[in-house]
Amino acid sequence: MFWRARRREQVVKPIKPEDLILYLDDLLLVINKPPGLPSLPDGYDPQAPHVKSVLEPGLGRLWMVHRLDKETSGVMLLARTAQAHRELNGQFERHEVSKVYHALVVGNPPWEQFWADQPLRADGDRRHRTVVDARGGKPAAPHLVVLERFKGYSLVEARPQTGRTHQIRAHLAALGHPLLGDMLYGNNPGLYLSELKPGFAKTGCAECALMR
Repeated sequence: MFWRARRREQVVKPIKPEDLILYLDDLLLVINKPPGLPSLPDGYDPQAPHVKSVLEPGLGRLWMVHRLDKETSGVMLLARTAQAHRELNGQFERHEVSKVYHALVVGNPPWEQFWADQPLRADGDRRHRTVVDARGGKPAAPHLVVLERFKGYSLVEARPQTGRTHQIRAHLAALGHPLLGDMLYGNNPGLYLSELKPGFAKTGCAECALMR
């Protein structure tokens, strides 16, 4: 759930459709979405590349089954026919599909496992973030597990039970452990080489982030 970037400017690499494909048949397409590529058109920049605009010229019409945040990397499933789209949507609605996310978070949680069952409300503040709202929120309860702990950071596995927008980011931020480099829900700019290598000397250019 991270992307490589400079302190002030994200490094954008050309996207080759063939590099994204993990599985392809007449009904299904499975891709490895890179960070920085939106699932759908960006309202702020409609001409910017997104998953469908990159893949449809070579594969024909595609139907979006689920989404990943622009900054999130991971496996995405798309349908190649309207019928396959209906069938897959039904499987997601019946919770027959398991979704697993791994993320580096700031700090070390005091728990090994945790059900984050606080209700969430999308677009809940001036920054259009998803917020915890006990009265007006909708149910969301991702299961969180600490996989590994580091100095100042932890690797967490999250298994959401619903499709609430930004639920993992919002819940972890509310618990005091925002995703590393998530400037919308936290204030940590990322993990830099100088934090891991004492005495690291810059070479005249901006230091690159290892994880952001």
